[in-house]
Amino acid sequence: QVQLIETGGGLVQPGGSLRLSCAASGRTFSNYDVGWFRQAPGKEREFAASISRGGGSTAYADSVKGRFTISRNNIKNTAYLQMNTLNPEDTAVYYCAAKARLRGGLSSRDYDYWGQGTQVTVSS
Repeated sequence: QVQLIETGGGLVQPGGSLRLSCAASGRTFSNYDVGWFRQAPGKEREFAASISRGGGSTAYADSVKGRFTISRNNIKNTAYLQMNTLNPEDTAVYYCAAKARLRGGLSSRDYDYWGQGTQVTVSS
């Protein structure tokens, strides 16, 4: 089992920045790829970004590319999502997830473990 806890959400003005953290415990963190997903009210959960277990490969949804940066520190068992130039369309609950399988990563079905989510609200 891998336990994931997201922190760092909150209220931010348009154009602002937030950094989300995802702290992992349980099994060896470096054995898992990590993804960040988000779910806005009334919408399906959608992929935002992912990072490979070693940190050498990342992927982003087109909607966040150039504004969000995913990273991880396997010594600290933590993954991060730096979010810049936020706009109201980024308002959602953000979830981190971990997967053991090597394939996939863009679908929520690929992931084995999920955190409880952290709310991000972008509003003036």
